[in-house]
Parts: sequence; C-alpha cells; structure tokens
Amino acid sequence: MHTVAILALDHVVAADLATPVEAFGRVRLADGRRPYRVLVCAPRPEVAGDAFTIVAPHGLPALREAGTIVVPGCSEQAGPPDPQVLDALRAAAAAGTRIASICVGAFTLAAAGLLDGLDATTHWMAADRLAQAYPRVRVRPDVLYVDNGQILTSAGAAAGLDLCLHLIRRDLGSAVAADAARLSVMPLEREGGQAQFIAHARPPLPQGSRLEPVLTWIEENLAQQVTLAQLAARSGMGERTFSRRFREQLGTTPLQWLLRARVRRAQLLLESTDDGVERIAAQAGFGSATAFRERFKRVVGVTPRSYRASFRTDAP
Repeated sequence: MHTVAILALDHVVAADLATPVEAFGRVRLADGRRPYRVLVCAPRPEVAGDAFTIVAPHGLPALREAGTIVVPGCSEQAGPPDPQVLDALRAAAAAGTRIASICVGAFTLAAAGLLDGLDATTHWMAADRLAQAYPRVRVRPDVLYVDNGQILTSAGAAAGLDLCLHLIRRDLGSAVAADAARLSVMPLEREGGQAQFIAHARPPLPQGSRLEPVLTWIEENLAQQVTLAQLAARSGMGERTFSRRFREQLGTTPLQWLLRARVRRAQLLLESTDDGVERIAAQAGFGSATAFRERFKRVVGVTPRSYRASFRTDAP
C-alpha cells in the first residue's frame, strides 16, 4: 500500500486539502482493494484555517512513512513557512520521497529549495510573484501541472485534481486512473492548459510613458493591418528606440503584444457573440481563419471551437 501524506499548514486552502484526500482515498482496484493510505499531517495537532480549524491526526514524523507528500496551498493570511516544515520536506526529498504541490503550495516547495533549477507552475495569478521571489525556478504559467519525476507542481483549483489523476495513472495505470476520474466526474485529460483561463491585464507603465496612447490605439484598431513603423510614429520615436522602450516597459515585442491583443479580442468575441470563425478572424485582425486558428491554439492551448464551448455566455 502506497502512503500519501497531505501536509496541512495554517491557513490551508480547503479545496487544495480536500482534493488529494478524496482523489487518493477513493481509488479502488478491480478486486476492491484500496491501493492508497491517506494521512493528513501537520506541524501541530490543530491547524487554523480561514473559516475553520482542522485537527490533524498525524504530525510531521509521519512524513517519513510516505511514498508521496502533497503540499496544498495556503491563503494570503499565512506567514512564511515554518522552518521545521521546510526541514521535513528537504529530508523527505533527500530520501527520495515523491513530493507534489497544489496551487500556491509551490511557494512552500520553493522556500525549501526543492524547485531550484526545475520547471514549475502555480495558479496563474501567482506565477509572476513566484518567479520574482524565486528566480532559480523556471515558472510555467500556461500549464495545468509539471512533472519533474520526483517533484511535481500543479496550477490552481481544479488543476490539483488533474495532478492527482496523473499520479494515479503513473502508479496504477490508465484503467484505474480513468475509474478515479469517473468517480470525480472529471476527464482523465483536459484539453489545453491554464492559458485558456488567464486574464491578461495591461501591466502598469511608468507615469507619463509615451507607450500608453499607443497601447490604447492598438486596442481600438486591431482589425487594421498595423506595422511597426505606424506604432513608432504614434509614439514619436524611431523604430529601434520604440522597440527597445517597448521591451523594457512591457517585457515583450510590439508584434507579440499586438498578436496577444488580437487573441484577447477573439476570446471576447467567442464568449459573447455567435459570429463564425471567419468573421471573428477579420474583427480581431488576423489575415485568415487558418492563421487565426493556428495562433489561437498556440496561445490559448485549445481551438476556438473548444474555447467557445467552455466559455460561451449569452450574447448581449
């Protein structure tokens, strides 16, 4: 029997804690046996949640029994991780224990140094913060989970279940994992990654930046053919200076910004209108429906049709 220890820390996110408890705890083999033993562990007998208190049956020493440790995320009310928790995770990693995080639980793994030099993910809203706080971690904000072998991380909310199902499939095969997915009313594999859920807000620009009116003009003229020369002229700068300032202040090139803005417009149209792909491609400034489909799939991770099926709202 494989022991899964779930680490409950102060201000643990309830869904992040419950997901692995239920996912691993309900797995059954064809003969009815339970392949997983699930332990909820904590540094103290009682863990303070934001809306409840958890009585944890097991302490940190129980982590030594685990074949897998799952670290749920904690809310913004939580302070820095307890040093004894970090030491316990480091010791488990050194012993070869498989360790996975759910959502912002990645911050705990990063604080223990377990993500240094590795790809990792977390909730898309926390991805920039993780990258800034731990520059040795290669943050991937567009995926549902990352499997580095011994160390795994997942994105926010439902992506924790994606990760649990992935681990069950690794351990017991696709048939058992598919049964676990059916019990959870969840597809074994979801199309795309968390890129389809990301809301790309315009980053703050320095006060008085000459790029602000250019960005506004781009948003208002996405259907037009836009050139770098046009954008530079609107900023009052030469093309090379404009491109350099654009990258300094926005972290990307003018062309990449324009393409993302067109994808964002297409997302809105797919959500809120009944327009066909050809019309949406024209409204968002793509040269053809084929170019639109290819770019959309590359950026969002799913096809326009799949995106509309997931996010369609009543047209205004």
